[in-house]
Amino acid sequence: MFQRLREDIGCVFDRDPAARNHFEVLTSYPGVHALLMHRINHWLWTHRLRWLARFFALIARLLTGIEIHPAARLGRRFFIDHGLGVVIGETAEVGDDCTLYQGVTLGGTSWQAGKRHPTLGDDVVVGAGAKVLGPISVGAGARIGSNAVVVKDVPEHATMVGIPARVARIASEAPPATEADQRRAETARRIGFEAYGATQDMPDPVANAINSILDHVHHTDARLEEMCAALRALGGEVSDSRIPELQGCGMDDEPGEGRSSSAES
Repeated sequence: MFQRLREDIGCVFDRDPAARNHFEVLTSYPGVHALLMHRINHWLWTHRLRWLARFFALIARLLTGIEIHPAARLGRRFFIDHGLGVVIGETAEVGDDCTLYQGVTLGGTSWQAGKRHPTLGDDVVVGAGAKVLGPISVGAGARIGSNAVVVKDVPEHATMVGIPARVARIASEAPPATEADQRRAETARRIGFEAYGATQDMPDPVANAINSILDHVHHTDARLEEMCAALRALGGEVSDSRIPELQGCGMDDEPGEGRSSSAES
């Protein structure tokens, strides 16, 4: 049990830069308190001292603002950051190295007995306010965006956003398949912007606006390149000086690479 406690405290330093020392984490982090009390409550539950387990779980909820059913199975190095409003249901299962933020619900969608809460794989992160509902599986390494509502199985390493949640991207998937997506990715790279993953059917107006801006930049570059070529054909002089890079955007293009239209303009 003390080994588990050391792991639970140690993982805080990996995921919360505000943590300063072990004493502070042990005495002032409600997520750690809730997890420690749950370990005890779960032991009581499995040894059929179930009323006592539920009573201590109520005390833990009053002290920390985090509600964890004593029957829930939580993995090693589980971290609940901030924690207020987190609810973890009876048949929920959480893998190792998972992180939950405030307002997260691992809830059910049925009053039927049996498995009715989600199962999270290893290294899953669930953002603030997200709801993961029903007896679904969330694959290892998945990321659930803030305020997303997940009601279907989540692939491994997927990022889920929206209501209902949809796959925004999968970290291990191949480059964008369509020509438009490839063009947007290249335009974003050239201007020093890393666009977050988005699918055409994802109800995200910000993603749609960003895609429209990238399309506009691409077409503007193409038009400028045509104008420079036309001016040269008419004998006009066009500066070959290179436009300075956007500072702080981490661009690593070689001179003249991917910049022909801007350099010529």
